[in-house]
Amino acid sequence: MKRVVLFILIGFMISMSGTAFAEKLFVGTDTAFVPFEYKGKDGKYTGFDIDLWAEIAKRIGVEYELKPMDFNGLIPGLTTGNLDVALAAIFIKSAREEKIDFSHPYFRAGLRVMVPADNEDIKGPEDLKGKVVAVKLGTATVEYVETLGAKKLVKFPNIDQAYLEVVTGGADAAMHDTPNVLYYIKTAGNGKVKAVGPDVKAAQYGIAFPQGSELRDKVNIALLQMMEDGAYADLYRKWFNSDPE
Repeated sequence: MKRVVLFILIGFMISMSGTAFAEKLFVGTDTAFVPFEYKGKDGKYTGFDIDLWAEIAKRIGVEYELKPMDFNGLIPGLTTGNLDVALAAIFIKSAREEKIDFSHPYFRAGLRVMVPADNEDIKGPEDLKGKVVAVKLGTATVEYVETLGAKKLVKFPNIDQAYLEVVTGGADAAMHDTPNVLYYIKTAGNGKVKAVGPDVKAAQYGIAFPQGSELRDKVNIALLQMMEDGAYADLYRKWFNSDPE
């Protein structure tokens, strides 16, 4: 009888362990997306998303390991169970929510066109028809530019490669998330490129999880607490030199 009870208890503990969080979470991120996530001069990963997750992890009491990868590997990483969390300025989209779950929105951003500084023909997205446009694989930009009638899309795993394609004359324009486009122009453009036209397709970024993850509710609570107690605003000002919307 005691042996039977012991087996029942062991089985219960095993079944319960399946609902508990892992000792260390694996957090996927695309670390080539300044100022949200990138490798600093000291070799450590930094950026708005990195700081945001560090604060959330502290509040919910979890340890984690960052898993840098190409952006288009993040959602497969979640659906296959290789990642517990992913954040890399991921737009919340209905098509993605068929495969993964998202946190509450934490950042609003649109898409922007970047062209050579001396280009006067392209003044916005509507002028990309018949042009060669550099984009980043797996992003919302790819789907949008395909609707504009571009002559050719040159797709790169790293957005900096797309920007360089414009600088070197391999593409007429690049299009990507506005904060990243503006940051590149300011810090690495060297006066060779400029942004044109308005923000388009504005949407919200969300932290991503495998479907049904129990982690999502805990993260949502921590995220809302940060927005209420000013911690989120402090991080926003640190990285964008302005108050959040």
